[in-house]
Amino acid sequence: MRAVSAPVCAKPAALNEGTPPDLHPRTAGKPPCVGRPRSQPAAATETNIQLIRAARRLCVQTERLSFASPVACVYNPLVYAWAPHETYLRKFAQAPKRVVFLGMNPGPFGMVQTGVPFGEVRAVRDWLGIKGWVARPTREHPRRPVTGFDCPRSEVSGQRLWGLFAARFGQPERFFADQLVMNYCPLAFLETSGANRTPDKLPAREKEQLFALCDSYLRTWAGLLQPEWIIGIGGFAFERAQEALPRNEIKLGRILHPSPASPAANRNWAAQATAQLQELGVWPEL
Repeated sequence: MRAVSAPVCAKPAALNEGTPPDLHPRTAGKPPCVGRPRSQPAAATETNIQLIRAARRLCVQTERLSFASPVACVYNPLVYAWAPHETYLRKFAQAPKRVVFLGMNPGPFGMVQTGVPFGEVRAVRDWLGIKGWVARPTREHPRRPVTGFDCPRSEVSGQRLWGLFAARFGQPERFFADQLVMNYCPLAFLETSGANRTPDKLPAREKEQLFALCDSYLRTWAGLLQPEWIIGIGGFAFERAQEALPRNEIKLGRILHPSPASPAANRNWAAQATAQLQELGVWPEL
């Protein structure tokens, strides 16, 4: 994958100490998502295996795309943070799921760092119980370094989302018994300034190529997980689900995105999201 304006992005001066060579794309000859899984837990189901294969395909396919200015760096956590992403799918993506929450794409202090959707470090490490090796992007923006589970900043959106689930369900096993969180797009886009550029802001041709791959992945996991509901976290994810799954039996809904950039989300987002889910009939009133 390349960005036309890539000179602002530097190759990392050094890998994280002790980086296994087969986990870093610059030393491997192919992304780690292409190779054989690093572990094969006995509990893995056929759905887990098929989802992991689909994620690998998406990883390889999106690595072939190009993005022009103002995109300066493109981060693909499915490459450099494959280990925790695979663990997430193996641990929690059993079928069927009654509800799948769908996000847009990785945030700079969430999935960019941990490989898990909305992956705020403490939520992933302490509540989900996931901590895997995270390498570095091939090209890294100096203002948005990837330090993995050592990232000192908190992803507010992820903190709010996983915090809501933890408060309502207590143990992750209770939430994941019939629910899951996925992202529509695996890529994060950074401008020269280091500002995040969301997928909906890409030029039409770039969106067309990227969205075709993401739509296909969405249809694949929807077919495997067989959800009754897909809940878009924000308008973009909801609209992409509508586009990718026309005339489908899956029910579609949406909740307010927890981003702190949204004034509405800063007014007790958890209560608002809960009310929206209860109004849809996705969650019962407690």
